[in-house]
Amino acid sequence: MSETSGQLSFDTDALPRSEPSTAVPGLHYIADWLTPDAGAALLEGIDSAPWSAQLKRRVQHYGHRYDYGRRSVAAGSQESAPPLPVWAREMAARLVDEGLMDRKAEQVIVNEYQPGQGISAHVDCLPCFGPVIAAISLGSSCVMDFTNPDDGTKLAVPLAPGSLLVMTGPARYIWRHAIASRKSDPGAAGRVPRGRRVSVTFRTVLHPPPSTTSHSSPDSTTDSSSRTPPSSR
Repeated sequence: MSETSGQLSFDTDALPRSEPSTAVPGLHYIADWLTPDAGAALLEGIDSAPWSAQLKRRVQHYGHRYDYGRRSVAAGSQESAPPLPVWAREMAARLVDEGLMDRKAEQVIVNEYQPGQGISAHVDCLPCFGPVIAAISLGSSCVMDFTNPDDGTKLAVPLAPGSLLVMTGPARYIWRHAIASRKSDPGAAGRVPRGRRVSVTFRTVLHPPPSTTSHSSPDSTTDSSSRTPPSSR
């Protein structure tokens, strides 16, 4: 098992402003995609909408509701999600304008993480969502861990408030990403306490809807048709 890179510094001035990863092909990190004021305004807008407590963490679904049990995009009217709010539509358009997504996101999920909460290693649902996943971090910093299941290579990526993480290619289809369930993260100057963190993830939906396709195999248009991770979200 190889270990790629030590912990990156939490000092955002020491991080590249916009940097494709050489360790994880297809991973692109933009440290200050949102200014502090824009991030605070976005978080305030998110908190003005209702949260769902269906998971251990609170979530908001827009455009399409993701069914965690079936690992599919819910298609029934009773399970429908509200349309993308104005802020989400504006950011979806910006992602396309900047060449970061191939088309406007149709599904947005907002996740809230309190200190001590995390998410297990996974690849976002392959039969459900398109080739690009983009996620904004708000509130607290945290470390996201990437693992290559083929050779065990690992990379710990600090996510700063206002940063954008874009996953394409192998970063989207092969590498698993996770957030450890802990109350602090290792940093250059010692442990960094976590606060409340909110992530906003933008995804396109594959058509026809997953309810009419197999849930056990990935999108046939990718070169990862033989890979079905045990955990996908």
